Amino acid sequence: MWDELLTPLDEVAEHMHVWAVAEVEDESVASISYQLIGAARDLADLLGVKAEAVLMGKDVEGLAQELIWRGADTVYLLEEDALSQYRTETYAQVLANLADDRKPEILLFGATDKGEDLAPRLAQQLGTGLLPDCTKLEVDQAERILLGTRPTYDGGLMETNACPEKRPQIATVRPGAVEPYPPSESRRGDLEKISVESVEEVTAKVLEVVKEVPEPALRHAKIVVAGGRGVGSADGFKLLQKLADELGAAVGASRGAFDEGWVGREYWVGGAGGITIGPDLYIACGISGAIQHFLGIKDSKFIVAINKDPRAPIFEFADVGIVGDLHELVPALVDELRKTRS
Repeated sequence: MWDELLTPLDEVAEHMHVWAVAEVEDESVASISYQLIGAARDLADLLGVKAEAVLMGKDVEGLAQELIWRGADTVYLLEEDALSQYRTETYAQVLANLADDRKPEILLFGATDKGEDLAPRLAQQLGTGLLPDCTKLEVDQAERILLGTRPTYDGGLMETNACPEKRPQIATVRPGAVEPYPPSESRRGDLEKISVESVEEVTAKVLEVVKEVPEPALRHAKIVVAGGRGVGSADGFKLLQKLADELGAAVGASRGAFDEGWVGREYWVGGAGGITIGPDLYIACGISGAIQHFLGIKDSKFIVAINKDPRAPIFEFADVGIVGDLHELVPALVDELRKTRS
């Protein structure tokens, strides 16, 4: 089906291997990097090539070993003073030089602030396309074409994109969309130190680094208590916080609650712009269950829904549904939990 768009076979053949571009935060490898390596490992196995990681920064060699333990066959290490702080132009130039030399077939970035800044710049420099904000990655093995699926129209539809006519193929992957492989200390791989050529003087300089306020531990929480418009107000979320405290849970919210201004964006759980999660237990309070919300919680192992509307869509995919007023049920549940503890 790609006949009219396919890159000539000789050009495709010279591009090999799947790269995961690692991110470093506060002298540690960001968790999204391990997810990218997991995705690269899966794609590489399907294509019969290597999964490789790119690690850039200053004094970051000590971080390379776990990238191998997590699935990388090779880690390309690029260390240089100019890479000590992230600058779009510098990182893009260095990465473009490496890609021109080694010719990867696929590059994966996190759909993070850095990844969404760097990936399109690199795609432009390499003259290729970009599959953005993917929640699912597949590959057409026969044609060696990467297929990236993402939600659109506020999550109401899913679209699958491809870039069949250019190499390398580049995609950004939404955090939480792919499970990382657990580290295996018996796993072996290669560390290749790459000499960084002189970097052209950049037009931008980092004057100050402002730490982002950390989001609630939604992405990795085992239990999440979330509220929607049915909570009724910002004060209503205090009730959910009490339940979360009893359960050792994180608090989340639907887009509706976010749109009302009751919570900050960092609490928004959903498949189109929100956080994608997969807790052991997800308790939805006053959430109707629009498709975009479902896409953000579909990997939850067990879903409990509380809603006074028996026709709410969320009951269609909840494991347990309770029809009732959350303002009565949640306090009762908190009381029972406290009695159990005492």
